[in-house]
Amino acid sequence: MAFGWFGKKDTEEEEGSKEEQDTQADEATADSEDVTPDTAEMAVEPDRQTNATEDADQTQLSGDQEPEAAPEDTPAPKPSPELEVEAPGGFFKRLKNGLSKTRQVLTTDIDELFTGKVKVDEDMLEDLEELLITADIGVQTTMDIVDRLRKKAPRISGPEDLKEILKDEIRALLKIDVETSREPAAKPHVIMVIGVNGVGKTTTIGKLAAKANAAGQKVLIAAADTFRAAAIEQLTIWAQRADADIVKHKENSDPAAVAYDSVEAALARDKDLVIIDTAGRLHTKVNLMEELKKIKRSVSKKLAGAPHETLLVLDATTGQNALSQAKLFNEAMDITGLALTKLDGTAKGGIVVAISSSLNIPLHYIGVGEQIDDLQTFDPERFVDALF
Repeated sequence: MAFGWFGKKDTEEEEGSKEEQDTQADEATADSEDVTPDTAEMAVEPDRQTNATEDADQTQLSGDQEPEAAPEDTPAPKPSPELEVEAPGGFFKRLKNGLSKTRQVLTTDIDELFTGKVKVDEDMLEDLEELLITADIGVQTTMDIVDRLRKKAPRISGPEDLKEILKDEIRALLKIDVETSREPAAKPHVIMVIGVNGVGKTTTIGKLAAKANAAGQKVLIAAADTFRAAAIEQLTIWAQRADADIVKHKENSDPAAVAYDSVEAALARDKDLVIIDTAGRLHTKVNLMEELKKIKRSVSKKLAGAPHETLLVLDATTGQNALSQAKLFNEAMDITGLALTKLDGTAKGGIVVAISSSLNIPLHYIGVGEQIDDLQTFDPERFVDALF
């Protein structure tokens, strides 16, 4: 651009001056060509660093690779600035976006049920039943809701009346032990996190650790999924981000031993919270359930009453399969709470209602993305507001 400007500048100058400018321009161009490779290389370098960081994060989330993780018991550095928690309004907006599929069913589709009608009849109730099942609310839960709506049909004179009654019904199903105090009963408070591979278990542990650290708690993470080396590496990354200590052994070590050593280390270091990661192979495998029970027994030997919480992580995008997983894990492990991940627009939020209604297990956390503040404590009122 600069050289073009010089060429246009003074058309009335002497020929010698023009030649001198052309010579200077050629020299400048030559110099520029000499410098460009170095400059370009310098410009690309930060991108390479960024891509390397993104690749590390992607490895952490995928869980498919299995690099080796050296056994050690490591305190982690301070968390990075990306752990800043966003204002609650931002999360609510993302939650509404994540529930867009279900909101379509519970708003627009319900409005269409009243096309040409002013009263609720059996045909409309059958259509509503189909809509609710489509939203992943589940067959039995849907039938229960429709039965109660049938009794209230005389009070319904339009879509808005129906939506208000549906809101009340869903709120009632979601408010399961949500008022029960979850204040730590012992120090350290021990949370055992379970779930099949791929549901976002490792990411959830990292976010829980970061939230606890932000609240002033001293956290230690136990890398007890020793069958997958990538899990250990991913947890190490999250421990660094969350400013948490991590206890890890060699790959294929006894998971119960890792959990035991973690509680022992937490007691020695005066930690407030221990979060135990576990293996997540197919939930239909009997040996996985037995392994989880062994970890539970091992922890209780070191600290009476531990683990104080058993948190099951479920992937909302798996729909009714998440309900099946919850039932099987609960039979073996007595689940005390749920974390539902990936409510990011690809899932149907009705699964939250189905699980809460069918299992009578409180939902503690919901996640709508990969950022640290995308995991939030479940609030039934806000969730219902986001549905409609």
